Amino acid sequence: MEKRNDTIMKLTQTALMAALCYVSFTYLQIKIPVGGDATSIHIGNAFCVLAALLLGGGYGGMAGAIGMTIGDLLDPVYVTTAPKTFVLKLCIGLITGLVAHRIAHISESKDKKYALKWSILASVAGLGFNVIADPLVGYFYNRYLLGQPRELADVLTKWGSATTFINAVISTILVAAVYNVLRPALNRSGLAVHVGTRKKAA
Repeated sequence: MEKRNDTIMKLTQTALMAALCYVSFTYLQIKIPVGGDATSIHIGNAFCVLAALLLGGGYGGMAGAIGMTIGDLLDPVYVTTAPKTFVLKLCIGLITGLVAHRIAHISESKDKKYALKWSILASVAGLGFNVIADPLVGYFYNRYLLGQPRELADVLTKWGSATTFINAVISTILVAAVYNVLRPALNRSGLAVHVGTRKKAA
């Protein structure tokens, strides 16, 4: 019964984080038009990373992937990039969760400095992946799947690299602040979910 309740709590919080990813990406972005296409500065990735820290990589990645993919599908400018968005946001969550919960086990630590350090490192890992992968995958996606001219694909990649880096810096700062305030509050309220299992020493 306890495991079932934990799963229900995770699914509920995943849906909430997906909604926050969608809202923050759709309504709190600065869109930059580039040759008939666009890139943007937004904090959607911050909620994907936050979800991975709170719920684990799988749930967090799905929250980001679902929330921001819906945002793409409902925006004519981004609709063609929805498949790329789904894969990359899922990977952000999985990498963040791997570092935070499989390596550092931050949900099992009561040391605030330890949690702060590893929440930042996990955020940097997930968002650092995106800084490299988003422009690179975006170039091949635009060039070979969407058939864009090389010049336009080059320009989009350069602008995308810049905005992705800015987004990563902003998101890392935001996540570090929010997670380390929210985590103790969720623990006190009983709303924190169990993430990961540390192997017991023999």
